[in-house]
Amino acid sequence: MRIKTLIVGVCGIAALPFAGTSAANASAAVVHQLPFPCGETWTGDSNDSSAHTAGYEIDFNGRYNDGNADLGRTVVASAAGKVIMSEYRTTDGFGNVVKIRHADGSVSLYAHMKSRAVSAGANVAQGQQIGQVGNTSAKYKGIIAHLHYEQRTSSGSIVAAKFNGSTFGYSHQTLTSKNCGGGGTPAPGNPGKPTGGGSGNPYSAEQVCGAGFKQIGSAPLGSQGRVVLLYSASTGQNCVTTLRNSGSGKAAVRAYLEVKGKARTTDAGSYQYYAGPVRAKASRTCVKWGGAVGSAAYDSPFEHCG
Repeated sequence: MRIKTLIVGVCGIAALPFAGTSAANASAAVVHQLPFPCGETWTGDSNDSSAHTAGYEIDFNGRYNDGNADLGRTVVASAAGKVIMSEYRTTDGFGNVVKIRHADGSVSLYAHMKSRAVSAGANVAQGQQIGQVGNTSAKYKGIIAHLHYEQRTSSGSIVAAKFNGSTFGYSHQTLTSKNCGGGGTPAPGNPGKPTGGGSGNPYSAEQVCGAGFKQIGSAPLGSQGRVVLLYSASTGQNCVTTLRNSGSGKAAVRAYLEVKGKARTTDAGSYQYYAGPVRAKASRTCVKWGGAVGSAAYDSPFEHCG
């Protein structure tokens, strides 16, 4: 029995009811992806915690039984929605927790995070950073760093999680994230003015890449859209996203980021709003970045080398 079994078992506190649509509608329209950046591989487990009373809670680590190796890794929204809770909990074992309500009334929950990157009331895009993997808890000490994740109905019942349309392979499964942008439903409300996007695109580059990222470069793609390069001083990461001007239908959209001396990372597909986010660290190293919407493309030289 791992230490995680004894201590992380505090994860499964009672589900709290939420106002919204009926439980029958939960997860009917929203397609969740793994709560981690595109291309990352994570292992989830549901039965190592004795307090996972619903049986559907998942504790995620990069590798099974990897100790605190995942401390500080990026956590992203599994689907677009509105943040209904972002706080440090002192009344239960969740520590830093974020809850997001989605377009169908269902809720996703992210707990024990080291830090939170969004505030209550914020609209978030699918794949937007909302925090970091952590081991926080006001009641319990010695928790191994991991992400406690749940999908809940609008009434608060914890249900079997689905990622990319497929039910998680309880009790233990390793998956690669397809949280690669472009597939999410727009967040409710007014997500903000797009960076370089037209009025038909509700997303900004900052929303796609996440809190803390600031634009350091952009290039128009004719009348089709814009590719944007952003940087986060707190994490040292670069991020690239390609935004369509139109929100009508789907188009071939591509975004890439290449750190000098390393292989290029690309996100490409038939997307309605954007491609990306594509993120990478490049401390004191030049990067090449670019993207395309249809036949309109931009490719930068190696630059931003500081």
